[in-house]
Amino acid sequence: MKEHEKYCSRFGKIAVENGYLVAEQLQQALREQVDDNLADRPHRVIGAICFGHGWMTPAQIEEVLNIMFKNKQ
Repeated sequence: MKEHEKYCSRFGKIAVENGYLVAEQLQQALREQVDDNLADRPHRVIGAICFGHGWMTPAQIEEVLNIMFKNKQ
């Protein structure tokens, strides 16, 4: 298995699938991430954006990350 194949699921997709975000929240977070990048502001990961809005708790973010990297060994 190639290294990148271990990380096939994206944070936002997992968060929506687990009911932590709705699609509209994820879309807004992605827009904010792109806007930050285009404006040369510091890059923010989706989890940080969602936490900043109060959409996800640290425990939910940790759970999504654990799911994302469960195959990492």
